[in-house]
Amino acid sequence: MHVNCLLIDDEVELTKMTKEYFEMFDVSCACVATSEACLEYLKENTADVFLLDINLGDESGFALCKTLRETYDTPILFISARQSDDDVLVALNIGGDDYIKKPYTLSVLLAKVKVQLKRLENIKNKTTINEEKPGASAFGIDEATMSAIVEGKSIPLKAKEFQLLACLYANKNTIVTKERLFSEVWGDSFYTDGTLNVHIRRLREKIEADPNAPKWIKTIWGTGYMLEIPS
Repeated sequence: MHVNCLLIDDEVELTKMTKEYFEMFDVSCACVATSEACLEYLKENTADVFLLDINLGDESGFALCKTLRETYDTPILFISARQSDDDVLVALNIGGDDYIKKPYTLSVLLAKVKVQLKRLENIKNKTTINEEKPGASAFGIDEATMSAIVEGKSIPLKAKEFQLLACLYANKNTIVTKERLFSEVWGDSFYTDGTLNVHIRRLREKIEADPNAPKWIKTIWGTGYMLEIPS
């Protein structure tokens, strides 16, 4: 079975309420309460988006996220009552795509999930947003495979990494402000610079020969970033 959203949370009543609300808006859901149940579910089922709590009964959500990232590029949205910036940074650094603090508003949570679903649908419907064929220049992107094409080498990216790179690529050789990146990649501007810095770092580690001296993604201090591609 395939669902749009898999909720992984041991607060059973909350997940039941969330599931009922989502399905009122045609977003199909399944719920599991433990990491073991999640992995068992995924043996025979699939989901477009994971909603993952940090405090699970049998294991930390952080540990489960690391396990999921060994196999899945599925967007992971953390949902947690833990409020510290350290928790947010850990969640994003280990592969999370967003962090929603409890108590959350169901309408806002649904909107964030729908943003992810829309982006996934766009990826499926398009073959590429390259202006040139992959390999025709030193740098390109291939939306069909969510990959960066760097000097003829295809580098697969996770969903949020690709969305970030795609935004920079669409505005290559132009400064893209932090505010614009937050709006276009995350859907709003209510994030700290740490969120963006973590994702830029992860992206550089994949596409740059030396992430500490980047050739492609340049930091424009106090403003934002620029993907620099020689003409």
